Amino acid sequence: MHFAASILTADFGRLREEIQEAERAGVDWIHLDVMDGVFVPNLTFGPILVEAVRRVTALPLDVHLMIVHPERYLEDFAHAGADHITVHVEATYHPHRAVERIKDLGKKAGLAINPGTPLQAFEPLLPYLDLALLMTVNPGFGGQRYIPTSTERIRGLKALRDRLNPGCLIEVDGGVNARTVGEVYQAGADVAVVGSALFNGRPVADNLRALREVLE
Repeated sequence: MHFAASILTADFGRLREEIQEAERAGVDWIHLDVMDGVFVPNLTFGPILVEAVRRVTALPLDVHLMIVHPERYLEDFAHAGADHITVHVEATYHPHRAVERIKDLGKKAGLAINPGTPLQAFEPLLPYLDLALLMTVNPGFGGQRYIPTSTERIRGLKALRDRLNPGCLIEVDGGVNARTVGEVYQAGADVAVVGSALFNGRPVADNLRALREVLE
């Protein structure tokens, strides 16, 4: 399983050090949650911070756009250094067009859905996706508790993925920690976004080791 370190719960006063510590610890990706205060009840950052993160790490940047009409900003995030760009099916009238534009920009394309959105929303676009991101909490804030019914949704998404596009990675975002990581992995997740369980408490290396030990 790949681990994507979400900087949402990192200490922004020492963000460079937090990211470099995560990189040394062995995380696979850096995950950046972009929120507009409209699609979700929180406001975070934009392309300028993505560009700053790009300067301090060589790890893939996994940019998750929780913003309305994300197609307006795809070029900005691509030019800022994103490697993967994920949009929400609920946030755009034309998700297929957005996915195609991300690919035209030379980036990995992802589609995300919220906990209340049926899995079938993925089906028309799965053949075109590099990432299928399943929210396992309601988006907007870090540190939330994993929604238990998400496990069956991961299994359902895996069945869809295996049938339509076996090369697409399943990413889960929300409430992943040492208590839940085994469950999401067994259900079929390929990538786990981890924020609070990585940056809070013990050193990042210790937290990541604890997560990996669950999977051994």
